[in-house]
Amino acid sequence: MVGAGLAGLSAAVRLAVAGISVTLSDAAPQAGGRCRSWHDAQLGLTIDNGNHLVLSGNRAVFDYLRTIGAEDRLIGPDDASFAWMDMANGARWTLRPNDGPLPWWVFAPGRRVPGTRPAAYAALARLLTAAPHATVAETIPTTGPLWDRLLDPFLVSALNTPARDGSARLAGAVIRGSLARGGRAARPRIAHPTLAHAFVDPALAFLAAHGGQVRLGRRLRAVVPGEHGLAALAFADGEEALGPGDAVVLALPSWVALDLVPGLSAPTQHNAIVNAHFALRRPLGAPLLTGLVHGTAEWVFALPDRISTTTSAADHLLGEDRAVLAARLWADSARVLGLDPAVLPPHRIVAEKRATFAATPAQDALRPPAATAIPRLFLGGDWTQTGLPATIEGALQSGVAAARLAIAATQR
Repeated sequence: MVGAGLAGLSAAVRLAVAGISVTLSDAAPQAGGRCRSWHDAQLGLTIDNGNHLVLSGNRAVFDYLRTIGAEDRLIGPDDASFAWMDMANGARWTLRPNDGPLPWWVFAPGRRVPGTRPAAYAALARLLTAAPHATVAETIPTTGPLWDRLLDPFLVSALNTPARDGSARLAGAVIRGSLARGGRAARPRIAHPTLAHAFVDPALAFLAAHGGQVRLGRRLRAVVPGEHGLAALAFADGEEALGPGDAVVLALPSWVALDLVPGLSAPTQHNAIVNAHFALRRPLGAPLLTGLVHGTAEWVFALPDRISTTTSAADHLLGEDRAVLAARLWADSARVLGLDPAVLPPHRIVAEKRATFAATPAQDALRPPAATAIPRLFLGGDWTQTGLPATIEGALQSGVAAARLAIAATQR
């Protein structure tokens, strides 16, 4: 196993459950990949690189957490309740889908998006049956209150791509696994107190308990081909020979895998995500998360020990002065939470420049399957062909798919 992000951890856990000896290597000094946590001395807090929201219908997430004994490490409301605020006019509302799959909530004015009519929600069904190479804009209307106040902000977050340009197929896959199954599958969940506490540390403990080895700070330089597949893995600290019964899962970023695997097809365009963390405790009664329309921030998370924001498809923010950007994001947060925008708390801006592949039809078409042309070499990662955009759910699914192929290969 090479790569200790969530895809690699998912594959390693599945292999360990099958009784297969696992050695997991990663170039970074810590496991977790883009779902990492660290203590920030400036804030005096342990923070995450980003605010990774999952939904209660994410089956791979809960299967993984159940296996590693961490199912109780997510928090969220008891129902599918999403607070929203329009920063242009101050309007507030709460989206409240009903639990069951029959969407009667769209007929209830107090549950649906203000200014919309029930017929507008047929757009969701059109996304479920979208053509493989169609964009969102080619599939549904991209004007009007439903678009402005729900679909645009929701899809840019799910796809990390400007929503109009995003893949309608991938947008439909997100809806199919959540709203199309009813509010019971769309309840928001956030790792608590950190991503590492929920997704990473329990997995490392699970692997250790099952005899697995985790070797960090170990960069893979090359894969060495042999007569019947891979002969060795060349790490910076030396070469490891592979036996005829060994299988390898590479769960690395796409740009790294492209340099290592000859003839590989993979996405080449990526979009940024910008997060801000403010050292301020959650105000009493504040919603756990609030979606913003017409703001610099797209989501405001009111966590027990900090206020955080997330902005997806955020390449336009990367060149902005950090102090100015922090003030803008805090102004959004303060307005949502009823705080003073002039009193800027200690803060940290975290920009992930290549957070995910651009979820356009063209980039989606470049995603490879888990199997490669090299026998016993398999791929994991949210950029592989999972049928989902680059999400935690997709990353964990990819690890399971790669592990199943590796298990089958070792049993031949």
